[in-house]
Amino acid sequence: MDYRIGLKNHKRIIIKVGTTSLTHPNGKLDLKRIDNLAWVLSDLKNQQKDIILVSSGAIAVGADRLSLKKRPRDIIGKQAASAVGQAVLMQIYENFFMQYNQKVAQVLLTKDVFENPLKRRNAKNTIDKLIELGVIPIVNENDTVATEELYEISDNDTLSAYVCSLIDGDLLIILSDIDGMYTKDPNLHPDAEIIDVVDKIDDKIKNIAGGSSTELGTGGMITKVTAAQIANSSGADMVVASGENPNVIFDILNAEKKGTLFAVKRY
Repeated sequence: MDYRIGLKNHKRIIIKVGTTSLTHPNGKLDLKRIDNLAWVLSDLKNQQKDIILVSSGAIAVGADRLSLKKRPRDIIGKQAASAVGQAVLMQIYENFFMQYNQKVAQVLLTKDVFENPLKRRNAKNTIDKLIELGVIPIVNENDTVATEELYEISDNDTLSAYVCSLIDGDLLIILSDIDGMYTKDPNLHPDAEIIDVVDKIDDKIKNIAGGSSTELGTGGMITKVTAAQIANSSGADMVVASGENPNVIFDILNAEKKGTLFAVKRY
């Protein structure tokens, strides 16, 4: 069964981009890549796709703006860096998307929004209205207040899956520092092979998943498998692919074999 062919028809698409896909190895923003991402998403919007961007990077950007030697590990330090970085990141997105005549909006969420029926409905209505108005919502966790279990979402892979479920998304694309899920850790095993399609998330798949391999990022493959479970359970497909070149989004939507597809069995 060709699970990928259905990707061509998906309309409501959530794109999650990780910190390592937005920055150079030294932690500074990769402006060329962000520009490319803005162009790709603006072009998809011109094709009458509903686009939602879930963006990491606020803490890393804030740490750089504050001239910190490395990303803070304590909660207060993260809050401060996020408060500075979120403003900078949105300004940069605004500038790049403006070049393509595309309107964007900032949406900051916490875990309780997804668990409280009233807050959940209000958030969905707001995002739906933004999309109706031709806006691309740019979503991140509200790190400056998300310090307790009630409010905090552990990573933006999970956040993007929650958003996908919230707004009845058709497809979640997670752009990462790895080009898909492998049969084993490719950093340790040269014979590791990329998995094209996962149509069932079982213990074998969970055991293959590992932790984060970068200092800048917070999510590893295990968080992506968790995100896939959430997305699939809401009826959405999910693809994990390399964020090195945002043009890969076009390839995915053209049903090309890029990354790993976590498929919902419905085609």
